Amino acid sequence: MRTLIKNSSQIITVDTEGRNLKRGKDLQEVYPLYEHSIIIEDEIIKDFVKSASVSDSDFDNIIDAAGKVVTPGLVECHTHTAYAGSRAEEFRLRLGGKSYEEIAEAGGGINATVQAVRKSSFDELVSLVQPRINYFISQGITTLEIKSGYGLSYYDEIKLLQVINHLNKIFPIDIIPTFLGAHTFPPEYKNDHQQYIDVITEELMPYIAENKLAQFCDAFCEQTAFSADETEIIFVKAREHGLKLKLHTEQFNNIGGLQTALNNKAISVDHLEVLAENDIDALSKSETTAVLLPGVSFFLDYDFAPARKLIENNAIVALATDYNPGSSHISNLSFIMSLAALKMNMTIEETLSAVTINAAKALDVSTSIGSLEIGKKADFAVFDTTEYSDIVYNVGKNLNCITIKNGKIIYQN
Repeated sequence: MRTLIKNSSQIITVDTEGRNLKRGKDLQEVYPLYEHSIIIEDEIIKDFVKSASVSDSDFDNIIDAAGKVVTPGLVECHTHTAYAGSRAEEFRLRLGGKSYEEIAEAGGGINATVQAVRKSSFDELVSLVQPRINYFISQGITTLEIKSGYGLSYYDEIKLLQVINHLNKIFPIDIIPTFLGAHTFPPEYKNDHQQYIDVITEELMPYIAENKLAQFCDAFCEQTAFSADETEIIFVKAREHGLKLKLHTEQFNNIGGLQTALNNKAISVDHLEVLAENDIDALSKSETTAVLLPGVSFFLDYDFAPARKLIENNAIVALATDYNPGSSHISNLSFIMSLAALKMNMTIEETLSAVTINAAKALDVSTSIGSLEIGKKADFAVFDTTEYSDIVYNVGKNLNCITIKNGKIIYQN
């Protein structure tokens, strides 16, 4: 099957010249093509050619971009999309002055969602999550990470991961499952942390690895969740079981999470709102991607991660929504890009690199997706504008009109 994408106003390649990531100043380079067409063969990008040099008759399928902007398929690398229940009451409490940590310590927060998930069946969770995934697809997202972490028991964590894997089979995009059993301590283990860590490492991990239910193991290293030492125990076991590592860290406090992640060669560290200045250099010199989540800072009304300093120090910076019911009830990735530009002083080009190639790097899939380079998957987003800056300029507006996965249109508006 040979497919041609033609008549675009711009093709934003985010070319990496084979490096499959962008560090520091390289995030600024997105390498637009004009008056070019894209040739796809067998779901792979075959070539970029001058539009005047090709004939429609040479192709089995024509996709007319009709003067619009074509980018790599967007990559959403940090979400908690698999949940049940509402935390709107907590939102009201926070508007009244309660902090996120105060609400969590009073029994709300993550554990409130845990109770809703535990009461939900497999089929109920599938029904809840499906429209959320459809909304991501409508934005041009072709690869989506979804974490567990709202079950916090053997049965319910497995249930969530089975839901995520089932959804990956029925949706045309790639859904990457992450095991986040170490999200927080459930109420029944509040006073016995070691017993719950044993459930994670001795019961859940062997089953998850044997049944290939997750690609990553994640944890939340924070004063209200897991200490650095507890995270280390979990990470050592995760690596033994062949799981790659991610870490929520430096969100509210610095308790050693970043160094634990770097020592264990985590694929990404996520949040970093309170990243210490003297830690920026170590992170920037590593191969670990810094996944920044400005929606959390906006939603909780606190500090934004130091994106500018990370980029100026040559870090690999990605962006994501952190879509979840408590701290970032935001599933609009273009809004996150606008927040990054307005509140973290990232350029439009840097935000595009951060939601494409570097987000793919945060999921360890940047050799096959995230940029438009010959030999990579034919994943594209087509935006209803002639100028790519409009994607960030139109705050909160979804300009995507066509989503293409593996060379096939999976969404069209």
